[in-house]
Amino acid sequence: MTFLAADSDSGRRLDHWLQRQLPDYSRSRIQEWIKAGRVLLNGAAARASQSLRAGDSVEVEPAAPPPLSAVPEDIPLTVLYEDADLVAIDKPAGMVVHAGAGVNSGTLVNALVHRFGTLSGVGGELRPGIVHRLDRFTSGVLLVAKHDAAHRRLAAQFSGREIEKVYLALVHGRIEAETGRIDRPIARDPIRRTRMTARLADGRAAWSEYRVLRRFEKFTFLEVLIGTGRTHQIRVHLSSIGHPVAGDTVYGAPRHASGRYFLHAHRIRFHQPSTGEPVTVVSPLPADLASWLAGLP
Repeated sequence: MTFLAADSDSGRRLDHWLQRQLPDYSRSRIQEWIKAGRVLLNGAAARASQSLRAGDSVEVEPAAPPPLSAVPEDIPLTVLYEDADLVAIDKPAGMVVHAGAGVNSGTLVNALVHRFGTLSGVGGELRPGIVHRLDRFTSGVLLVAKHDAAHRRLAAQFSGREIEKVYLALVHGRIEAETGRIDRPIARDPIRRTRMTARLADGRAAWSEYRVLRRFEKFTFLEVLIGTGRTHQIRVHLSSIGHPVAGDTVYGAPRHASGRYFLHAHRIRFHQPSTGEPVTVVSPLPADLASWLAGLP
């Protein structure tokens, strides 16, 4: 499909303008097309925020919509803990939690639906059971609700900051203090929209506390406790103090041969939704990260 911008369209954002031309599609869907190169502005790839000029030609190649519900896929899962209310999964690095942004298969949700069948529906048909998330290349423990009541009770614990979440991270540079706290708001980076930033005053409140576990010549191995759960929080906070997570190219670190960054959701402590009893689930450091550590001088 090809559209031409009129004089009155001059200055409008590309994604906003396209949604007016294609009212049957959501703006997030259109933004996915732009990111995937399915929208050309005067024959070239464009940004969603790009401003139009009168006479601009916009070509759109719509993509097929994602499935309306998660499709079961026989993908191996490692279960760390399970009861009648929930299951704790050991998510591997590289696995996306649920469909979105062009990823419609091979996700944790696809594996969960195959393994467990019906899960909580609070999060919608594309996110059954998902109470919280981990970034694609962050490994470790993740909680999944089996039914709606458990989902709501776990979500209340997360929003009430009653759940303890501890990560293991390897960062560039030597952190001299044994412990520290980073208390900086986090917001979407206004320039690079796929990143977050801790350099703006109007972000969402966030804090992270770290403790040094081991020092190397050029790296420091940390245990990190987060009191909030903002997007990319640990990665953003550690980068903001000059110590980006090893392998995290998005936040200033050089690429590592493994293709991932060194961040692992090691331990989570919560109250069992039905009984209120405290439960602690631990995910051991994966073999690839253990090998990475062992090779450091």
